Amino acid sequence: MTAPDGPDEIEAGSDPRRSVQRRVFVVGAGIMGSGIAAQCALAGYPVTLEDVNEEFARRGLANAARALDHAVQRGTVAAGDRAAAAARIEAAIGLRRVDSAQVVIEAAPENLAMKRELFREIEAAAQPTALLASNTSSLPITSIAQDLKEPSRLVGLHFFNPVLQMALVELIPGHTTRPEVVDDARRFAESLGKTVVTSRDTPGFVTTRALAVLVNEAAWMLYEGVASKEDIDTAYKLGFHHPMGPFELADLVGLDTALAILDVLWDGFRDPRYRACPLLRTMVAARKLGRKTGEGFYAYPAKGPGG
Repeated sequence: MTAPDGPDEIEAGSDPRRSVQRRVFVVGAGIMGSGIAAQCALAGYPVTLEDVNEEFARRGLANAARALDHAVQRGTVAAGDRAAAAARIEAAIGLRRVDSAQVVIEAAPENLAMKRELFREIEAAAQPTALLASNTSSLPITSIAQDLKEPSRLVGLHFFNPVLQMALVELIPGHTTRPEVVDDARRFAESLGKTVVTSRDTPGFVTTRALAVLVNEAAWMLYEGVASKEDIDTAYKLGFHHPMGPFELADLVGLDTALAILDVLWDGFRDPRYRACPLLRTMVAARKLGRKTGEGFYAYPAKGPGG
């Protein structure tokens, strides 16, 4: 699982402060951030995985290592490549070292105010020529970039969970994103071995709009007593050849994330199909968020050490 032509390189003499090989700085060491870090490291990039404190950052390193271990178990990554990739990832606390990177990918929660503030800080600290990308799954890039001095620097690169298994990356140019930034982002994503599709900068883009409707409609059917969650999941899997049912998928994505996406779509379109099912709100309020909390639509027993 390596880049077709190796990691992107900087033209010699273009900037004496920059190394020949691009460094990737991932902001946010959650499930998505750690997966993105693992993918970039597998492609040969040195990676800094950042979060707000040492506990979160270390947890992100562990999650990246676990993702690489699973890839070895699936037979898609050799043990030696796994070890080399893990060695390329280092942890950081805060944005103090973001100026060392030529590619900065934000993978923070789906909160518009948080992302705007993060990118104000990133823009102030990062190299002026660094590629700035957001992994947002639903928030318009133009809205995230609106407080930047150069909003034309920001582009959306939407990865999918689990990152090492999912071949797709969604590329979202903002309203003012420069063409050369879009081209750079595409080349970078393709260097990770990903297939890139481009979406207009509209709430939810392509994939998240489709996912939101799928999960929300399933929740409404369960809420109305149309069928059991098991039968709904089975119907989707066997009837449409989906690898996972909508409730299994919601538990993987996180019910809080699914609800936040629906709220973004509702705010953006005011279309009734995006009105979140009350069952989703009740489960999120009860902290039944899916796999990450051990219970969502289904229960997930805690794994023992090394499990």
